Amino acid sequence: MPQVTIVIPAYNSLSYLPATLESVFQQTFTDFEVIVVNDGSTDETEKYVSSLNDPRLKLINQTNQGLSGARNTGITNAQGEYIAFLDADDLWKPTKLAKQVRCLEERSEVGLVYTWTALADQNCKPTGRLIVSDAEGDVSEQLLTELNFIGCGSTPLIRQECFEMVGLFDVELAATEDWDMWLRIATSYHFAVIKEPLVFYRANPTSLSKSHLLMWEFSCKVIEKAFQSIPNNLLNLKSQTYSSLYFYLSWLAIRNGDYEQANCFQKQAIAYAPQRKYCRDTLRLGLAIRLLQLLGSSRYKKLLEQIYFIRRSLAKIT
Repeated sequence: MPQVTIVIPAYNSLSYLPATLESVFQQTFTDFEVIVVNDGSTDETEKYVSSLNDPRLKLINQTNQGLSGARNTGITNAQGEYIAFLDADDLWKPTKLAKQVRCLEERSEVGLVYTWTALADQNCKPTGRLIVSDAEGDVSEQLLTELNFIGCGSTPLIRQECFEMVGLFDVELAATEDWDMWLRIATSYHFAVIKEPLVFYRANPTSLSKSHLLMWEFSCKVIEKAFQSIPNNLLNLKSQTYSSLYFYLSWLAIRNGDYEQANCFQKQAIAYAPQRKYCRDTLRLGLAIRLLQLLGSSRYKKLLEQIYFIRRSLAKIT
């Protein structure tokens, strides 16, 4: 029996899947199985995966059920003690699994261990941006007030028993399904973090980057769902949770080039938490909205590219 099961949902992602699988087979930890769930792809995903000659690799074909449905198929067919999810366009650094397995082996109270995430472009060139968090232990409060600090679904390694305890991914959620799952796991287990960027999150035109309005709809559903069963000592966090959500949505609207919606979301964020009106993050958000309004989407993105280039250059110097 393999110690780790790696679940890779794949939907028309053949242009990225080979590099993703290569990053799996380059892991220094090797006691794993890989389940590629071909979620109704119309490209040659099935043909490609079937051509690979590695006994650890399994292919499951199914009609399209979405990301949650594909992950659930992987979970129900997993043989490993620990389960990792890897989106078909993301990549892992070679020591990712080894460090996470060691953590779970040494800390029995931990149900989920995640890592930091490095953002990359379509060619897997790092942008210089990282998603980092130091949150560990009982993280229920942080997951509510900081939203999904884990970054992306390709970072966690999770004990299989967690899914026996809290159930599978909610297939009714077309977005934020991972945040919903982490919130549920956090009610029963501690989290741990490996403070290294061991996952590359690739931004590409076909990735599952949801619109800000879609994210708003399903994030609100997750919040209401969470606060129906949350411990009493956390009930007072609801306004702060909604404030954090609207701050996040404002940034997402900026990324999508919609400064009017970004401005609207910012006002709602402040309405839920007026004490945040003059904090550094709010002022930074306001500046970004103003720059987007003045420069337009195209020139604003070029400005960000220049900033990220400078950041990468400085990182190399230091």
